[in-house]
Amino acid sequence: MDSILNTAKSWLTDFFDTDVKSEVQKLIDTDPEELKDRFYKNMEFGTGGMRGVMGVGTNRINKYTLGKSTQGLSNYLKKVYAGEDLQVVIAYDCRHNSDTLARTVAEVFSANGIKVFLFSELRTTPELSFAVRHLKCHAGIVLTASHNPPEYNGYKVYWTDGGQIVPPEDKEIIAEINSLSFEDIKFKANDNLIELIDSEVDEAFLSESVKNGNFQAAGKDDFKIVFTSLHGTSITAIPEVLKRAGYRNVTVIEEQAKPDGNFPTVKSPNPEEPEALSMAVKKAKEIGADMVVGTDPDSDRLGIAVQNLEGQMEIVNGNQAMILMTKFLLEKQKKKGFKGNEFVATTIVSTPMMEVMAKAYGVEFKTALTGFKWIGKMIKDFPQSKFIGGGEESFGYMVGDFVRDKDAVISTLLACEIASQAKANGSSFYKDLIDCYVEYGFYKEHLVSLTKKGISGAEEIKQMLKDFKDNPVETVAGSKVKWIEDYNTSTAKNVMTGEEKNIDLPKANVLIYETEDGTRVAARPSGTEPKVKFYISTNAELDSAENFKKISAELDAKIQRILGELNLS
Repeated sequence: MDSILNTAKSWLTDFFDTDVKSEVQKLIDTDPEELKDRFYKNMEFGTGGMRGVMGVGTNRINKYTLGKSTQGLSNYLKKVYAGEDLQVVIAYDCRHNSDTLARTVAEVFSANGIKVFLFSELRTTPELSFAVRHLKCHAGIVLTASHNPPEYNGYKVYWTDGGQIVPPEDKEIIAEINSLSFEDIKFKANDNLIELIDSEVDEAFLSESVKNGNFQAAGKDDFKIVFTSLHGTSITAIPEVLKRAGYRNVTVIEEQAKPDGNFPTVKSPNPEEPEALSMAVKKAKEIGADMVVGTDPDSDRLGIAVQNLEGQMEIVNGNQAMILMTKFLLEKQKKKGFKGNEFVATTIVSTPMMEVMAKAYGVEFKTALTGFKWIGKMIKDFPQSKFIGGGEESFGYMVGDFVRDKDAVISTLLACEIASQAKANGSSFYKDLIDCYVEYGFYKEHLVSLTKKGISGAEEIKQMLKDFKDNPVETVAGSKVKWIEDYNTSTAKNVMTGEEKNIDLPKANVLIYETEDGTRVAARPSGTEPKVKFYISTNAELDSAENFKKISAELDAKIQRILGELNLS
């Protein structure tokens, strides 16, 4: 506790603002537990950058923690691009303080002699990724906490290629940041180096989104869409993209259209949560809409609901949306002709069905660690290859490479193209998905996400993952475990034969069990939230669409059995 107290007292010097010093002193005097949580560690970069609760302290998002990160990044850029006229672009979302924090970040860059393009108002994360390359910048920053609760904010760093930072840049940047003290931050802005941007970049981004996502689907005049931005940034892009692509029957949920960091109409602005789409689903039922689309605050994830076999609106999960989107893109590429250098991609905790489908098309399949930055890195690492599309189970998808991160703007358009064409063909989004199950096997996934906050929570997560590894599962739902994949040691072991294989991916705190029948159970801590996640994947043959409900119920029962065996139900 002494070291924590000393760290807190270091925030009482004249370098820090008066109100900051006052708050720290109050914490020292009256609230040792809160003081401990705010100062026991520094903010860290995870799979999605730096994200956390806003407030005073080293373990909080504030002008000093972001200023220090920006100072370190400035120093690193000057080393890597010595002698060049450096440029960065900054965007921000609807979060509380995002605009003022973005301005602070811009001021620190400018104080270091770096030219800054700062969006004049909130914009989507995909547009920021696009803008990095469009404006020929060396880096980009977006102030966002994605789908986290209102008290959070965050800081995502994008590199010259428009993708999030990856090795070796990430560790080198972190080392640069950690070598600094707060007093090293240059806060005195050079306003001549800060340029506000908006419509010119908007137009380029919107045009490219339509160009890459519009496949001239039939039936648009007869296709009804309900869209909600969940109080976030996608209201600045998606309605216009849909309009330009020819969709006229788009109903926007006005109660959720205004950007608002309080997210007043939802428990969580996370399209992975059914509750977040409830208002849009209700409207869809009222007007007989074909599809509901909702996006998270920074517009990189999307949730989709479509009419099921009974005509009721049903939410499809990220794996299901990814399968149908990839299938659609592969079919389009097949008609153009494969050249042999195409690939699709997903992550190690997403559905194995992606690999089965890629093999059926004769297209290379690549898999990455969780976090879309790894899929973006593939495009940079394999410039001779053509990225068709890819996604992850957590409701993110990327089409082509003009944006180098998951992108709910173009993914929304793609989903509408698929569903509109399906309806025109006498089918539907849902029926097309079932047809995929018949063709490639019925894969069904389930996610358990457990929140464990604070210091004790972090220790609990660590212990849960240790127990999962130290007490190996021998069977899952009656099927013997065949492979244990340990990404901490980069080894995959066949426990039946003793065979070991090297995992050619960066080390990560992930453990996966795979059984003889292809059932998979994975465990990992979240890189952006105080959560531990368990991913379950089951599969079965589906001989005809008529048996869909029967096999679906059997897989649901199997998942429930697994949850019981793992004490997760």
